[in-house]
Order: sequence, then structure tokens, then C-alpha cells
Amino acid sequence: MVRVSNFIVGVVNALSLVLGLAAAVAGLYFLIHGGSTQCQQSLTEPLLITGALVFLFSIMGLVGACCKNNVVMFVYLAVMLILLVGIVGFTVFVFLVTNKGAGKVVSDKGFKQYRTGDYAHWLERHFVNEKKWDGIRSCLVESHVCESLGNKNEPDFFKKSLTSLQSGCCKPPSECGFQFKNATFWEVEGSGPPSNNTDCQTWGNNGDKLCYDCNSCKTGFLANIRNQWKHLLFFNICLIIVLILVYSIGCCAMKSNRRDSRKYRGKP
Repeated sequence: MVRVSNFIVGVVNALSLVLGLAAAVAGLYFLIHGGSTQCQQSLTEPLLITGALVFLFSIMGLVGACCKNNVVMFVYLAVMLILLVGIVGFTVFVFLVTNKGAGKVVSDKGFKQYRTGDYAHWLERHFVNEKKWDGIRSCLVESHVCESLGNKNEPDFFKKSLTSLQSGCCKPPSECGFQFKNATFWEVEGSGPPSNNTDCQTWGNNGDKLCYDCNSCKTGFLANIRNQWKHLLFFNICLIIVLILVYSIGCCAMKSNRRDSRKYRGKP
């Protein structure tokens, strides 16, 4: 059993070591050469730090398993237990934060209108505040979210199922009453928009402006975050199951190592 348990712990940590090293090297590359976009630059430090921590943590697991060093294995399991508790807490938090909010389907059009107030206030405070929105806005522009809509005519555009980002950032709200010209160009009819919605005045036909500063874009971004976090929720549940299994096997390996050590020393 001792060989099997140590072998499994060793294999798992060998795989995580490779992943951690790859992440650290990628982060170091972007740090030295600089990311081509602001989005890449904002990911450099987290990627480098996460990769380095995973690498070091995996080294501990390998030393504890392959060298049958119970002191290192104990520290490894203690850190894993803290990590497991943290992930469980974060998973519960993600579920609570993303459990509210829904888009309102507008008539028979293939998109949703997104309004503020649909989501937990925590998301609004941490993702769409004035300090962080400029960086997020730059990332949205650099990722060409709206250019993927192409030059569709009006019937095809309204039949298209838009993502939350496209619906909020790439078109003015329907209540503005703008006249469709193409996917990213709309004209104001008459003396101005009939609605008092501030997004109607914020809209611009320039490719770098559009509705990126609109409340609908911010709320569409929150909707996108919510959908991504739902996938993260599933990933975290799977990760928790894997960590529990590895933690249990690690405990077995440590007990077996202690038993073998006592037999080697001639102790009962």
C-alpha cells in the first residue's frame, strides 16, 4: 500500500509541477518581453505567482512521496488542507454571488437587455467601479468583441443570438429608438432619443467608443462574469473531489511511511 499511495501522490505532483512550471515560464516571458495588450500585462503577475506557488507545492509533494520524508509530507498535507478549506469557502461564495440576476428578453429578438441591479452588489463594487472599469474597457476594445458581428443586415442582426457583452456593449439600448444601419452603426431619428436613459447619450458610432461606457455594457460584463463563474463553480467542485482523494492518499502514505520507518528501526 505504501508504494501505491506514494506512487499516486508522486504522479499527481509531477503533473502539477509541469503545469506550474509552464505557467511560471509564461508569466516570466510576458514580464520580460511585455504583453502586447493591457489584458496580457494585467495577467502577467498573477500567472507568474500562481505558477511559482504550484511549482513549489508540487516539489514538496514529490519530496515527501519519493523520499518518504514524513516531515515534508506533513507540511504538504497541512498546506493542502488549508487550500482545500479555502477552495470550499470560495466555491460557496461564488454560488451565493452568482445565484441572482437574469436578462430580460425583449420581444422576439435574439438578445437580452441587461440592466443594473440584477446582480449581487459585490460584483458591481469589484468589477464595474470607476477605478477598474477603464482597464476592463480597454480589454474589451482590444479583444474586438464587436467586430465579430460583421456587416449584417437588420433582419439577420436581430435574429442573431448576441452574447451578454455584445448586447450590452455593441448596440444602443432598444429604448433609445436608434435607426439600424449596420451591426455597429446606428443613427438617431428626429430631434434625439425618446428615452431619458443616459446610455442613449453615451453611445457613439466610433469603433473605440460604441457603448463601452454604457451601464448596459457594465451589466452585460457582469452577466458574462456570472456565466464564467458558473463554469468555475463546476471546476471547483471537481477540484475539491480530486484534492480530497489526494489528501486521503497522502495521509495513507504518511502513515505507511511511519510504519515502515518503525519496522526498519526494529520498533513495534
